[in-house]
Amino acid sequence: MMQTTESVAFPLSDSEQAFRRDIRAFCARALPRELAARVESGAELTRADYVSWQQILAGAGLLCGAWPKAHSGQGWSAIEAYLFDEECALAGAPWLLPFGVNYVGPVIFSFGTEAQKQRYLPGIADASTFWCQGYSEPDAGSDLAALRTRAVREGDDYIVTGRKIWTTMAHWADRIFCLVRTGTEGKPQAGISFLLIDMRAPGVSVRPIVTLEGRHHLNEVTFDAVRVPVSDRVGEENAGWTIAKFLLGHERLLVAEIGKQKRILRGIRQQLGQGDGSRRERLAELEVRLMALEWTALRTIRSAGEGAPPAAAVGMLKVRGSELEQALTEFAMECLGPAALLYDPAFSPDDAPSPAAIPDGMIARMLAARATTIYGGSNEVQRTIIARSLIGL
Repeated sequence: MMQTTESVAFPLSDSEQAFRRDIRAFCARALPRELAARVESGAELTRADYVSWQQILAGAGLLCGAWPKAHSGQGWSAIEAYLFDEECALAGAPWLLPFGVNYVGPVIFSFGTEAQKQRYLPGIADASTFWCQGYSEPDAGSDLAALRTRAVREGDDYIVTGRKIWTTMAHWADRIFCLVRTGTEGKPQAGISFLLIDMRAPGVSVRPIVTLEGRHHLNEVTFDAVRVPVSDRVGEENAGWTIAKFLLGHERLLVAEIGKQKRILRGIRQQLGQGDGSRRERLAELEVRLMALEWTALRTIRSAGEGAPPAAAVGMLKVRGSELEQALTEFAMECLGPAALLYDPAFSPDDAPSPAAIPDGMIARMLAARATTIYGGSNEVQRTIIARSLIGL
């Protein structure tokens, strides 16, 4: 019988194995069972669901464990941060929203002023400030350098005008970090700055976008002459592209979401049981692909040490991880067959089980996975980055 992804483990040191056991034990005792059940069922989570788990982690000093100790973190290694994410996902914890902890937090302590660190890092570390990310625009998605949202200097403020789209959880957010155009000279990348904006400032509006699976987590954010203090610019004016690349490296590495994919695969295995031969072969193929992705991610993290992984490696993980998530959810739907109708929120006959009783919201997961090859830089763009990095095209 073929070994599973759990039984063929990447070689870890004794301390790393102990760290994994500690995180697993913490999740077993601290993650509320009803919350884990909602995650496992594929239910649509609320702001309170996400925040409550982050506050549990913050209370144990684990939310920002990958941050340096100088900024109230635990100074975890890159491998430990990976193991933390995986164990939380396998335990059924809500997605650890990365916008504050993994994105803008590291940007602020790496590029920000002391005043910015003192003002913004505590609210991220204790999960009291909810952040969202303002990168993509209606005409600037994968071609991020083409963004048009303008920030014009007026005394001690910038006047920001423009639109951001596909902004995850913007309707819940307290603040948004944005790339804006502050200059027009030279290459497009040379005129971009990085701003921190209050979502409650006059002129900020949020329009919901309901996605393919019938849920609301994306939004369009409009800035109509919004005043933003110059003191809320991170880094120098027109130097935001360096910060953008720094952040995108974190985002694309996280997109592989190996822990979540292991959880999906575990559910398929339980659902399939002894199954027919052809499906067992397909399951084995997916297990091998996931194992290869996991080992590649861990080798990349290990070889990169404390520095940023090379762009080609991160792009490859994004491409393979997103394609595998689509394959896994498609296979789950194939295994469900006609019974999948019961998992569709649009199908609710009188005698159907309630959404809370449904064991897996797989239709929503499958439909949501259509976007994985687009967001975080489309896979076509990633393949171009890989080619340029490796063979100089």
